[in-house]
Amino acid sequence: MKALNLIAAFVLCTLPAFAESVHIATPNTSMVLDATRGKHLKNIYYGSRLDDALASDVKALKSSGLSAMEAYPQYGLMNNREAAIGVIHADGSMTLDMIVDAVKESTDKKTGAKTVTVTLKDSYYPFTVDVNYRTYPALDVIETWTAITNGEKETVRLQQFDSGYLPVRRGDVWLSHLYGAQLNEGHLTHEPLTPGMKVIVNRDGIRNSHTAHSEIMLSLDGKPRETEGRVIGAALCYSGNYKLRIDTDQHAWHHVFAGIDPDNSEYILSPGETFVTPELALTYSTEGTGGASRNYHRWARNHKFAHADVPRKVLLNSWEGVYFNIDEDGMTRMIKDMADLGGELFVMDDGWFGDKYPRNNSKGSLGDWVVDTRKLPHGIQGLIDTAKANGIEFGIWIEPEMTNVQSELYEKHPDWVLKPLNHKTVYGRGGGQMILDLANPEVQEHVFTIVDTLLTKYPGIDYIKWDANMAVRNHGSQYLAPDRQSHLYIEYHKGLRKVLERIRAKYPDVTIQNCASGGGRANYGLMPYFDEFWVSDNTDAKQRVWLQWGDSYFFPPTLMASHISASPDHHSYRFAPMKYRIDVAMSGRLGVEMQPVQMTPEERKMVRNAIAEYKQYVRPVLIDGDIYRLLAPEEGHNAASLMYVTPQKDRAVFYWWKLEQYQNQHAPRVRMAGLDPKRKYVIRELNRIDSKPLSFEGKAFSGKFLMDNGLEIPYGYNVPKDDRNDFGSRVLYLEAQ
Repeated sequence: MKALNLIAAFVLCTLPAFAESVHIATPNTSMVLDATRGKHLKNIYYGSRLDDALASDVKALKSSGLSAMEAYPQYGLMNNREAAIGVIHADGSMTLDMIVDAVKESTDKKTGAKTVTVTLKDSYYPFTVDVNYRTYPALDVIETWTAITNGEKETVRLQQFDSGYLPVRRGDVWLSHLYGAQLNEGHLTHEPLTPGMKVIVNRDGIRNSHTAHSEIMLSLDGKPRETEGRVIGAALCYSGNYKLRIDTDQHAWHHVFAGIDPDNSEYILSPGETFVTPELALTYSTEGTGGASRNYHRWARNHKFAHADVPRKVLLNSWEGVYFNIDEDGMTRMIKDMADLGGELFVMDDGWFGDKYPRNNSKGSLGDWVVDTRKLPHGIQGLIDTAKANGIEFGIWIEPEMTNVQSELYEKHPDWVLKPLNHKTVYGRGGGQMILDLANPEVQEHVFTIVDTLLTKYPGIDYIKWDANMAVRNHGSQYLAPDRQSHLYIEYHKGLRKVLERIRAKYPDVTIQNCASGGGRANYGLMPYFDEFWVSDNTDAKQRVWLQWGDSYFFPPTLMASHISASPDHHSYRFAPMKYRIDVAMSGRLGVEMQPVQMTPEERKMVRNAIAEYKQYVRPVLIDGDIYRLLAPEEGHNAASLMYVTPQKDRAVFYWWKLEQYQNQHAPRVRMAGLDPKRKYVIRELNRIDSKPLSFEGKAFSGKFLMDNGLEIPYGYNVPKDDRNDFGSRVLYLEAQ
């Protein structure tokens, strides 16, 4: 089916208002615009795929009474409504009247992506906005963004510059979005849209997904359902401050706006300059929130993160095992332990660097990326050699965007940090952390050089954990001109992307984790340069069920780093059995976040077996499997369950986790989803600790039976009495005969 059908001059004599219709189509969705030259650009329709002939469907739309809404509302002529763009011209006028000037189509030969660009031009000023719509072959996502160009002879001040706007017909519409806090990210909430304004905003400056996310879903048929109902998804692909607004006014529409947060970010556009907004990725599904998630996962795997088709290595990270207490003997021991457990990668976390100021805590040394040979006499190369000798790879932690007051870098370049121009500085983590000013090209070069030097000097580094542990607490750039200080938030992220683009161009094969005090940078603005993100610094298995569940609405499992941690957990202090910790960690990119020497012999055996089974059975399914969320933790059934099914429907992995323990409790029997009803699937339990196999172990069931009935999951483990606890979890592998 053709991925995009543009009819640039399709005239219906009886419908002059639709004289030039643009049909942007994906395999299962359509967006129709009225792009009549000399008129305002209108959004006519977004929903299920329309007939390719277009004429009959446009007639049907028109006769249905559906309104044509402004596709990119401007401030100035309809000031009683929210606008997507607002400016102040050099003469003081705040009015825009953007009319269609041209429509063109282009194709990316590499990806096959097709872009429709509708150029809007002000009726008086030489000021233009290109409204872009991009689709990819076989994917049900439409990306939209704008390019705003000042053709005037003097500067124009941008006050509002959203990436996109979408009108959604009022009805029983519900909003699904993520919220939280550091150590508690990615919680899911559902709420009906009621009259008034709903705003989702982030102003951290560096990390934009601790407290909220720039992705939402709108369920058009009442309270969200996982498998049915019409759903619109909107994901802003941006790494900085954002604002999503849903205005439910006196009319029959919810008005959805998404873009960079303009507060304290007025952008002064010089003559001839173009400002490009980040993409807003839209999707539409008739298969509920699960269908929208699958659309986003497929789109992301194809275009929005690095090495999507490469199996992720099972790693051991040193952080919760030793924290800052890095030394060569300890690192060598952890490398050998991970090799013994069957792992594939060891990552040395914070604490390995600093000469004049050794990195023994969070108070100093950031920016001084030289090996502390007092801790590592044989340096990084010695550890790389040890890892190679033990058959695994080596990775390292860095925080290249930051420095400390107590550092040689700051002593040499105090002009490189963000700080208020005429007030005292507010410091971050450890009482002395500061942010390097990535608006400054010299700083961009410095940050690139940090990574370039490491990877050039030590080509054996396979993995980088890239961290960012501070918000913008000080609004002040020592590089930007006094009249451009409001550009700080935007220019910082432009600079960061420039650095990442250079790194990826020179080192395309290195795996890079996106970490920011945990899950602070889970966004599609940065993920094209990264392979995965750290879901949260909170590694408590039970809480991770909730956090990873929320993230699954928009992010595929191989993006979500999920580690087996110690018990009691270092953050929640909860005791959890190794079986439960393993079963939760297996639902993402599996890793270990604890000190192996503290494992009992039985725990080592369990982890070794889990890693082997993950590599053999789970990882091949997660790499491109479709998600089916079966039992939501927020529904109050004291259990959660989901599964991943390969596109060929020949293999699947099913997860079930108990959330609470009560006497005589009853949890619903979970029906599976996504299987081929006509095929038979053999069941194999992974990570089994029971004294005897489950009754369905090794048995074959039809896909229809499993989807109609499911399997009866025991609430606990069949183990000796002294080993019993109040937890319960299962991971089942299904393979078609």
